[in-house]
Amino acid sequence: MTQTRLLPYIALAVGIVALSLSAMFVRWADAPGPITGFYRLLFFTILFFPLFLYRQRTSAPLDKRFIGFPLLAGIFTAFDFAFWNTSVKYTTAANATLLGNTSPLWVALFALFFFKERLRGFFWLGLALALSGAALIVGTDFLNHPTFGIGDLMASGAAIFYASYQLVTQRGRAHIDPFRYTWLVGVSATIGMMAMNLALGNSFTGYSAQTWLVFLATAIVSQMIGYLAISYALGHLPASVVSPTLIGQPVLTTILAIPLLGEIPRPIQWIGGAIALAGIYIVNQAHLQNRRETPNA
Repeated sequence: MTQTRLLPYIALAVGIVALSLSAMFVRWADAPGPITGFYRLLFFTILFFPLFLYRQRTSAPLDKRFIGFPLLAGIFTAFDFAFWNTSVKYTTAANATLLGNTSPLWVALFALFFFKERLRGFFWLGLALALSGAALIVGTDFLNHPTFGIGDLMASGAAIFYASYQLVTQRGRAHIDPFRYTWLVGVSATIGMMAMNLALGNSFTGYSAQTWLVFLATAIVSQMIGYLAISYALGHLPASVVSPTLIGQPVLTTILAIPLLGEIPRPIQWIGGAIALAGIYIVNQAHLQNRRETPNA
């Protein structure tokens, strides 16, 4: 394999590792989840600003008719981060990451009901498996630890907002380049998260030096490196390779959480997680197959 062909695979691996650390950063930060999400977005937006300015100078002017797409996507991102970062405080890193990655299910269902895409039986098998696995995790947690169950539900809610972000971005990216689109999403999401934290009464100051370093680390590692690496991989590898591979993120988070957070999943979590991952994989494959057969959908 030549170096040119190898780089996208390296980027994909780096992106998965970077995103898998997200739950660790949230847990390590001695701050409310929405505050960690706010500073992750704020620092990312500041660090990314020079690239945005460069693209502004070297690219065609932004068409203001399509500015609404990244701004709306940013609002969905704010809700996604608020729900997911909070969920990590109430459930295990493995559960939060797995349930937060059920977004392909919602993307496919939205495509079915709102965009009238035809979905085959293969998809419904995957959906049934994914929901069964997720229900096994959430139901077991509610029975054994109600607080964990609430965290699981919040992570599932985050997945719906992330799916909404993906659907809006799918249309917005047709009109705005990825760098400027990403920065505009960041600005909108930062403002949205600021409003949420003000409404919740969370303090923006008074945190330890270690927590401020975690805020910066999650902005650089999870937001900048993670998202840019995945974007690079998507530009050079087919979605049929990238999408199923991203399902490895919850698996890696589960493995990393054992030494880094001391979280050892119970047997029922391994079973439910395996069933859900199999379902998500099947949904991904069915949805990608459907997109190939109906490219103009």
